[in-house]
Amino acid sequence: MDVSRETNALSQPTRAAIFDRLCELRRPATTDELADDLNRHPNGIRQHLEHMRDTGLLVREQERQGRGRPRYVWSVDPDALPGGTRPTAYLELSKWLAQAVDGGPVDPEEIEERGHEIGLRLVDPDDAGADSMDRFRDALAAMGFQPSVQNEDDVNVTVCLRNCPYRDVVRERQALVCALHRGVSSGLLESIDPDIEMTDFEPHDPDEAGCLIKVSRPRDQKPA
Repeated sequence: MDVSRETNALSQPTRAAIFDRLCELRRPATTDELADDLNRHPNGIRQHLEHMRDTGLLVREQERQGRGRPRYVWSVDPDALPGGTRPTAYLELSKWLAQAVDGGPVDPEEIEERGHEIGLRLVDPDDAGADSMDRFRDALAAMGFQPSVQNEDDVNVTVCLRNCPYRDVVRERQALVCALHRGVSSGLLESIDPDIEMTDFEPHDPDEAGCLIKVSRPRDQKPA
């Protein structure tokens, strides 16, 4: 991955604002929605979006509607690792840890429970029509985890996190940070779809990354 190209793309203020907004949303958004959010003309936003896709920051997909032509939606590329900005997960970690330890010392189990409560609030309720695992992947990608989703079979799914934006903090407090992330992930999944269960969370060395989130989904759900 050419990180310098991504960094240069985000040096332009409007592109940086677009990327930040998609990270905040943790879901795909249309050109018109981003233009409205940033108070810009859609034609100008579209040019920036195309440039960011060319440099590996965003992906563009077609979203079918009930009637009319399919529309394009944009989201953070799961492979994106921008060098010019810290992924939102790093910035949010301080806030989440503050919420989790508010009230005094806690152990990893308590941290995980509080992380679960945080995760329940991260999902966008207006995005209920999208595939559940796609939503989970998009949320993790927007936070800088570089998720890779692999369907083991019709029920079991493994998500590999190929980047750890927490790495600097994990080195000092791995038990607490990993417990917090485990709780946030389970809460996020439950909020997206209560029928999906996180069956395992396997932490790895933060410098090498590769943490695994294992998920079980109902048989009648189409694999991601």
